Amino acid sequence: MHQHNWQRLRSDDDFKAQLRLRATVTQVIRYFFVQQGFLEVDTPLLVENPGTEPYLDVFKTTLHSPDHSSKAGYLTTSPELHMKKLLAAGLGNMFQICKSFRNQEGLSDTHNPEFTILEWYRIQADYTDIMQDFEQLLLAISRQLSPESPEILTYQGVSYNLAAPWERISIAGAFERYVGIDTETLLSESELIAVAAKKGYQVDDTTTWEQAFHQLLLNEIEPHLGKTGPTILYDYPASQAALSKRKTDDPRFAERFEVFMAGVELGNAFSELTDWQEQQTRMQADLAERARLGKELYDLDTQFIAALKQGMPETGGIAVGVDRLVMLFADAPSIKDTLAFPVEDVFELNPLHSSDDI
Repeated sequence: MHQHNWQRLRSDDDFKAQLRLRATVTQVIRYFFVQQGFLEVDTPLLVENPGTEPYLDVFKTTLHSPDHSSKAGYLTTSPELHMKKLLAAGLGNMFQICKSFRNQEGLSDTHNPEFTILEWYRIQADYTDIMQDFEQLLLAISRQLSPESPEILTYQGVSYNLAAPWERISIAGAFERYVGIDTETLLSESELIAVAAKKGYQVDDTTTWEQAFHQLLLNEIEPHLGKTGPTILYDYPASQAALSKRKTDDPRFAERFEVFMAGVELGNAFSELTDWQEQQTRMQADLAERARLGKELYDLDTQFIAALKQGMPETGGIAVGVDRLVMLFADAPSIKDTLAFPVEDVFELNPLHSSDDI
């Protein structure tokens, strides 16, 4: 019979220590940002218009009003849109640690449908400033947990160097190094699909550039990243820009980066897009793609667009998976080993531990 995590606490001192470590990590994060004058904010988890990312599945519910009317409601996939409304209102540098929810992402060592997210936004900054923030944040956590050797994190028997600056490689550079193609081939739909086919990936008449890109990124590039310390993978093709700005010197790419270490993606960051018209166009395209994919449909968050119209300062921002951070610092093989109530326990599901995706 499956033993629930909360039941483990009665006899498993190591598990108790991991939950205490989790609390310490959260406290260090708060102290790190408060010391720099960031404001901790609180945004809603239940919303009418969640993010428009085409491939995310949402948790849907119904809000019943006293006048007996009802509206569809959704649990947020991230606090991003509401935090940006606060940025546009002039609150300045801010951070938030909260729950977010993504449905149908599977149960694995790095996924739980309800997860803890850290987002922070630094105004008058861009994604390079966020790179430095993240470097210093991980060192601050490590100094608290391992003051004798804060620059070294040992995870599952492998030592990783947290010292700044971290390895940085552009998407174009990574495809050149690990896939053996140049930028023009990377950005050409027919040529990239041909590369994927040559490397043995399943390709047919319906295969898109994006599918080939992700196949190659996931299988040919990501396994090489973060082997000895965190790796920053930056400047994604413009079609993968999400809510980030295009590069002014090469608009084929966007000012976006992700951080990888020990086979785990830790964060996704942007120089935030402030042009309301471009943002509205992108989000409408995302909603159209959601319809094409048969995903849950909802309206565009017009309040978010209105906030951008009022003017949002130049900002760098990032979303970081706190559960994954804790897993690494706790030297735990799965995020489930750092959660008192993983979804398997709450819903009485069959436990699953795998590391087949990140």
